[in-house]
Amino acid sequence: MKMRSFLLLLVMGLVLAVLAACGPDREEEAAPTPAEGETEGEVTEAEKPDTLTMWVNDEDAQLDAYEEITERFTEETGINVDITPFSMLDQTDALSLDAASGGGPDLFFQPNDRMGDIYLQGLAAELELTEEQLEGYPEGAITALSYEGAQLGIPAVIETYGLMYNTELVEEAPATIEELEQIAEELTNASADEYGFLMEGTNFYYLYPFLEAYGGYVFNQDADGVYDIEDIGLANEGATEGAELIQSWFEAGYLPQGITGDIMNGLFEDGKVGAVVTGPWNIPNYSAALGDNLAVAPLPTIDGENMASFSGVKGWLVNEYSENIEWATELALFITNPENALTYFEVAGELPARTDVEIDDELRAGLVEQAEYAVPMPNIPAMSQVWDPMEDAFEFISQGQDAQEVLEEAVDQIKEQIQLSEGAN
Repeated sequence: MKMRSFLLLLVMGLVLAVLAACGPDREEEAAPTPAEGETEGEVTEAEKPDTLTMWVNDEDAQLDAYEEITERFTEETGINVDITPFSMLDQTDALSLDAASGGGPDLFFQPNDRMGDIYLQGLAAELELTEEQLEGYPEGAITALSYEGAQLGIPAVIETYGLMYNTELVEEAPATIEELEQIAEELTNASADEYGFLMEGTNFYYLYPFLEAYGGYVFNQDADGVYDIEDIGLANEGATEGAELIQSWFEAGYLPQGITGDIMNGLFEDGKVGAVVTGPWNIPNYSAALGDNLAVAPLPTIDGENMASFSGVKGWLVNEYSENIEWATELALFITNPENALTYFEVAGELPARTDVEIDDELRAGLVEQAEYAVPMPNIPAMSQVWDPMEDAFEFISQGQDAQEVLEEAVDQIKEQIQLSEGAN
């Protein structure tokens, strides 16, 4: 009997040993005990790498900015920074192939709407940041670079849209939606291609704030910010009211059928439109066409409340397979601190994702203000199934079809596509 018990214990021990050997490769290493005089979590001099590597989006202005900023990091820490130009849109594909074998950088750069895929692929390290380290970053920008409670990135750039207007036609920015409609009534002469205001009236990216203002939403979120993909609020009473507002503008002739971004931009640059809803990417061309007559403001209010435009947040992520996760995190925090965020704006022209940086640029100041009310686009994979059905829905709404029925059909289609995409995975 004792021999059988002994043999059973021996077999169990062997099984446990095999299971341990087959466990995940990325086991947590025991944290080193802080040396005398050091604080918990402090990166020690002995841990410094000679070089950190980062993939920077391959645009000249962005590369120039980060060359300048990383030189400061090297001066301060003694660590060299090796920059590789690499299209932001191609980085995750390369990482998924090469990162596990050591082929990726320490830092890479991504927009918030890719966080879900990045998390599910295990490409980014989960960051543990203190309140002090996160000070100065907007809460929404921090949340945008997280996924289901895991912080994956450090915000660098925030992007949203607002109201741009021609002061030769519109002396002051309309503060309310009623004032915007009054401008449309006074200035619109469709036969001469003249309009009070224009927007891409079937592009859900720009239409979202008008639905949200009355209570519409994409996916409901719980207290921890986790999205419920089965709870879609794009056909509720509020969303329908917002859609009917947009529909009324088509019916009144304020927005022409088939309006596109190219048509809108051309008419605005020709001085035939009082105001447009668009983003900072159009400022250079608008400014060249209108000169000092160009002005930028937040979106007008609805029922006394500021509208919540969609925001995009781009930031720095630490490679899960990096051998220098702590120092890569320090680099990400350094290149996005107030001083360097301002440098990046001055060189690259993109708005910093910080609340403690003063932007001395009248044209972009209105967008900075709008960014305070903006909400990040949902960063879950299911969001990719929203765009086409909603664009199709507003095509029908612009043609006069019943908004409630059309939105309900769009939501059904979104749910079906989500189910199909999850089945494929």
